[in-house]
Amino acid sequence: MPSLEHPAYPAADLLHLESLVPCRESQVSMLLSIFGERQQFSFPSIFIYGHTSSGKTYVMQTLLTTLQLPHVFVNCVEYFTSRLLLEEILMQLQSSSSDTEQTCPVHCDTLNDFVRLFKQAVASPALQDQTLYIVLDRAEQLREMEANILPAFLRLQELTDRNVTVVLLSEIVWELFSPSVGCFEPFTMYFPDYSIGHLQKILSQNHPPEYSADFYSAYINILLGVFYMVCRDLKELRHLAALNFAKYCEPVVRGEANERDTRKLWKNIEPHLKKAMQTLYLREISSSQWERLQNDGGEPGQLKGLSAHTHVELPYYSKFLLIAAYLASYNPVRTDKRFFLKHHGKIKKTNFMKKHEKTSNHLLGPKPFPLDRLLAILYSIVDNRVAPTANIFSQITSLVTLQLLSMVGQNDQLDGPRYKCTVSLDFIRAIAR
Repeated sequence: MPSLEHPAYPAADLLHLESLVPCRESQVSMLLSIFGERQQFSFPSIFIYGHTSSGKTYVMQTLLTTLQLPHVFVNCVEYFTSRLLLEEILMQLQSSSSDTEQTCPVHCDTLNDFVRLFKQAVASPALQDQTLYIVLDRAEQLREMEANILPAFLRLQELTDRNVTVVLLSEIVWELFSPSVGCFEPFTMYFPDYSIGHLQKILSQNHPPEYSADFYSAYINILLGVFYMVCRDLKELRHLAALNFAKYCEPVVRGEANERDTRKLWKNIEPHLKKAMQTLYLREISSSQWERLQNDGGEPGQLKGLSAHTHVELPYYSKFLLIAAYLASYNPVRTDKRFFLKHHGKIKKTNFMKKHEKTSNHLLGPKPFPLDRLLAILYSIVDNRVAPTANIFSQITSLVTLQLLSMVGQNDQLDGPRYKCTVSLDFIRAIAR
């Protein structure tokens, strides 16, 4: 029995729409109830929010396209100024209302011009007697534009006196979105994350025709068992499923196992999935490189990538400053004389040092250090004499800006600033080479 029902739309279109948006039937049903029939006035503005890859953009595009509802779809990241955004909406309206593909350039400098030109655009016969939907994806970018843009879109139906609904798609909640002054409150709707059962159902629909649906579903179950705790992104999981399926099928292709030998197939694919976790999200290597690496039986670390070779280009003295900061963060103050003084004499091991000599400072994390200790260690590890010039102090500020160092406490402390080194040992080893 179909879960999507609405008297204003054909049952065949709703059935087709339901097959295109699995696990989002309740959200689509809610949207259809809000939209109503084509000629009816809908809610002036709708705010849809949810985490990335929760289906907001896909559901709206599929819903409006399948039911052939007049709409304008704009990504606010691409059109990042109010002028570009308003002109793009008018350009799409012009192209949808005219029969020819060629459109005249539209110039819209102010919101008053947009309202005037918008009324002219929706006066065409193609947009009469039905609701027009303006969908603004990544709508959080509207907060960076002029202060009147967001309130105007929220009540565009009132300003233009036309049958128009504005749909805002965002990854943040409305409480972080609403301006400080009072404005029209949109209808708020939440898209929850896909559960593991939803991901299993959605990913299993993409099975290759040469293999059975049960065989591919078992593969997706194994994939989610490895990656679900660290990755809930549907796009990333779909990419991983397509990338590693050939390796999963190798025992079947070679004739060593059939499609029901789940244990043997799992033993074959498990080490390769664990290797794939090392490059998750980073895209250090291309898909072709990853497939070539699997065929050769190599390790991901053989390819140069962000996690394999952590390195960053820094000025000459900034590298020494970072090394000195690492030494100051992980070496106790009492060891400075022994490590950095050439003629320190004989130092006795105290009972305290014997008690804690097996405790690694890397397990305890970086400790804060004052600026004078950082400079003292710097002078001892640099071969030539370094003068404490403004250039040195500006490089310390740059390291804080790059988040390689972090400042502890307030800037107005009487005893001077204190810092922590935030980089790893592998990073320092790469710099020291």
